[in-house]
Amino acid sequence: MNKKKFTLEYNFKKGSLSVLWNLVSTPLGLAEWFADKVLVSDNIYSFIWEKNTETAVVIQTKQNSFIRMQWEEDANTDYFFEMRIESQPITGDIGLLVTDFAEDNEIEDAKLLWDHQIENLRRKTGL
Repeated sequence: MNKKKFTLEYNFKKGSLSVLWNLVSTPLGLAEWFADKVLVSDNIYSFIWEKNTETAVVIQTKQNSFIRMQWEEDANTDYFFEMRIESQPITGDIGLLVTDFAEDNEIEDAKLLWDHQIENLRRKTGL
């Protein structure tokens, strides 16, 4: 399995950085838009969609800045997914940078999935 890294950028209007941080880093926030249900034990997140469960471990985080996780299936590799929040100093808008890895033939589908998930985030939270 040889995956390639890709990064997507989503812009949000002026708003509370801490609100977006809670939506991308806490079980309740992630359950609003990313999965049907999210459970956390220590640094292990279980994402539940209908009858499917995927597990990821937090490998690095910085409060109000970024969270980097690695899917259980990617253990012992350099593959991860990350959600990074950046303030745009001139406009005051907030940027969410998503970095992920996918196989060549799955990159476009992965991008579409992230686009769909971020649209869920916008719709459900008003951001």
